[in-house]
Amino acid sequence: MSQLTLDQFITRFQLHQPVAGHQAPAQRHAAVLVPVIARPQPGLLLTRRSLALRKHAGQVAFPGGMQDAEDRDANATALRETWEEVGITPDRVRVIGQLPPVISSTGFQVTPVVGVIAPDFTLTLNPTEVESAFEMPLAEALRISRYSALDIERAGKRHSVWLSWYQDYFVWGMTAGIIRALGQQIAW
Repeated sequence: MSQLTLDQFITRFQLHQPVAGHQAPAQRHAAVLVPVIARPQPGLLLTRRSLALRKHAGQVAFPGGMQDAEDRDANATALRETWEEVGITPDRVRVIGQLPPVISSTGFQVTPVVGVIAPDFTLTLNPTEVESAFEMPLAEALRISRYSALDIERAGKRHSVWLSWYQDYFVWGMTAGIIRALGQQIAW
């Protein structure tokens, strides 16, 4: 597989904007940051949620969460949540766009916000929300063949849940689906 540069990623992302599918509007909104690290070989920053959390404990995730009344839009939510969870301030993130919103298993409409961060960032993990953080090579993350589908039935409807492993990290569910959708969009 050839290497993926940051410029190639940004160009492909911006030239191949996805067509949003029709979804029923959700009552609750959330956003996550898909943080691409600007290295010669870009990386993707992911977190492992705290084991003390009531929901999704220990799962691999992007920084993000529920939209607050003070958040002007999904970008503001993703940037605020990233600052709260991993200590990367909003001024250190260059937002380059969004992926279509997805509906979470808990009924949130989640907007993935794609942003680029400089490689000299410092993480300050909020231990009540984040147990650890790790970086995955972006080219590897976007390789579609690394994801396997598990078909499940929920509320009488069939859904595919995407699954993948990276080192000791099990990446699945909405997080894997967002990464896979990004990989499909840029067709790397």
